[in-house]
Amino acid sequence: MSDETKPASGDSAVLPNGLVSHGDSRTRRVYETARSLHSGAVKDLLSLGVCERCIFRLVAVEPFDSDLSSVSASTLRSWLEVGDDEAGSSESRSRCSRICIVCLGILQFVFSDAKQTLVKSDCGNGYAAKITELVKQDGHEVDSFGLEVSVPSIITENEREVLSYLKGKYSTEGWLQREKISVKDALKVLVLDPLKTLLGAKSDSSSFHIRLTYAKASDMAQDASETTHERKRRKADEENGSNCMSTNSVEKVSEPCILSVHCNKMPIFFSGRYFKYSRNVSQTRWIIDDERMGEASVEEIIGGNILPACLGDSYKFHAAGREDIDVRMLGSGRPFLIEVQNSRQCPSHQLLTEVEEKINNSEKKLVGVKDLRCIGSQCWATMREGEAEKQKQYAALVWISRPLEEKDFNSISSLKELKILQNTPIRVLHRRSPLERERTIHWMKVEKIKGNSHYFLLHLCTQAGTYIKEFVHGDLGRTTPSMGSILGCRAEIIQLDVTDVKMGDS
Repeated sequence: MSDETKPASGDSAVLPNGLVSHGDSRTRRVYETARSLHSGAVKDLLSLGVCERCIFRLVAVEPFDSDLSSVSASTLRSWLEVGDDEAGSSESRSRCSRICIVCLGILQFVFSDAKQTLVKSDCGNGYAAKITELVKQDGHEVDSFGLEVSVPSIITENEREVLSYLKGKYSTEGWLQREKISVKDALKVLVLDPLKTLLGAKSDSSSFHIRLTYAKASDMAQDASETTHERKRRKADEENGSNCMSTNSVEKVSEPCILSVHCNKMPIFFSGRYFKYSRNVSQTRWIIDDERMGEASVEEIIGGNILPACLGDSYKFHAAGREDIDVRMLGSGRPFLIEVQNSRQCPSHQLLTEVEEKINNSEKKLVGVKDLRCIGSQCWATMREGEAEKQKQYAALVWISRPLEEKDFNSISSLKELKILQNTPIRVLHRRSPLERERTIHWMKVEKIKGNSHYFLLHLCTQAGTYIKEFVHGDLGRTTPSMGSILGCRAEIIQLDVTDVKMGDS
């Protein structure tokens, strides 16, 4: 090794990577670790095309740590060379500049981007800066993050073969017994601290995740069959007692991995209550044979206004039950949740108020909302618990085949906690299992309609899951008792409104 590549013992020596040795204990420790490696193993790995950081992973006795990221590849190489002859050899320099046969360039801080442009960095800080740039392009607000790394499976296979080669040649060496840090964990060690600094965020089990996905370059896929053949040949060599590792496959690693950076935030939830004022609006988007049913949907009106406020990718709509397209939702409204995927920002209370006003003041006034707010994921438990105890109130316009009499008022209003049996209605049998369900009608009362004794308003409170239309007309005897059987005449429902949805905590 030449004198210029050694950290000087004095107070102010400059190393080839630009670091000053005095006081730089990290650099000195990396240097000392490099010079303590088994020279024969280092020489073999360099000749095979294994990069400097993979050599540290596979051969060093000391744990792999982030100090390595502050030292350039050229400096690490100069420290790892076992003599001036190798360091000056053009063949050695060519091999060292090649893409690593184990990590495929990942720990060399080199990759191809989505446009197939080659991107290189000298150290972990530069690499982290490029990742940070890609993260910020996605527009996320970041105060904490989790880092995930995905690498091609061939990396594990290649590493296994290299280690098998080393074990065949250096079986008595203690460093071979040490557990090896994986390529993806090594990358996290090298770039995590710079990422935290550059993003100004902490690293934890955050709801925001940065995923680095490395994929093999296209030419490697074409060589897959040849690589498999080489693996079989090396396995045969091992079984025959040979320590030789074919160098033919080394030449095939000509391109680094393609890196894609994906940013994803865990869903955020918004709750509220909605009103449906139209009898031609479905709760969720309803398309049959490419034709929309109804004028619009509650889901699209609410979700389509919340999503832009979050700068999210998509949303899911969840509600505490549902009403038919021709049923209005009035009274205190129906509880709902909007789940927004991969939001770039969490809207302020003021912005949510503006979203509410926009929906409520729309020209057509098909849907309304209230109490719109951002809540935590624990909302699911609240929704489920509330549904179990939920009661619903309705107002139904009913026609009967005989005039309504005074005695009917008392006979209907006197029925409290009425148990009914309902077989799955004929109108939904095509999508629901045929079951018999017991439901409770908690109370009912009748409101006269002036000028026509065949019509009246039926107000009732029922257990969640009661089919109101079928309770009125009996569904050809599939619901018993029904309003028709109670009154002893034919009964039909003309219109239906939901007037209240009482959750368990309401």
